[in-house]
Amino acid sequence: MSSALPSLSEIDDASRSLGLGVTAPELHGALCGWLAGGGDDDPQWLGRLLVDDALPAVVEGSAFDRMAKASAAQLEDRSFGFALLLPDDDVGLAERSGALFEWCRGFLGAFGLAAGKDPPLSDEGHEALADIARLAAASPQEDGDEEDEAALAEIEEFVRVATLLLHGDCALGPRHRRTLN
Repeated sequence: MSSALPSLSEIDDASRSLGLGVTAPELHGALCGWLAGGGDDDPQWLGRLLVDDALPAVVEGSAFDRMAKASAAQLEDRSFGFALLLPDDDVGLAERSGALFEWCRGFLGAFGLAAGKDPPLSDEGHEALADIARLAAASPQEDGDEEDEAALAEIEEFVRVATLLLHGDCALGPRHRRTLN
């Protein structure tokens, strides 16, 4: 199975076709928050994370299905191959930073749905979640210089690693504890 994510445009098109009011980065962030919080990627995931029981099940092979399968595989990948679904570097800094903050907003909401009120977080996990919350509240950076580009790249890497940490705390940790007991 390929762990490559569909393109932003494929997810945006699929989202528009269902009349969803979310961008591809926000939806991918929500899916990753759902999975990191311990939610599963069964065909009903879209309705669960968007809290809309009227949404249809995700069709096997669709862009949403490929995104869910790739994201779940990437989160489980021991070589840390997890990627955020964000615009490419050829897009302006304002659009890319805005997309990252949308990703973080999506992540937070769905993570809370899946993980519940008191998730089993490590100290580092608590810090990571608080930092993602701060990013979710941030505003897009207007086009800047090379320092701003480097800062955005560092923030993206932080969010990527923080997501893996939270997935480890809430999904992998409990799963491993169950198999040991």
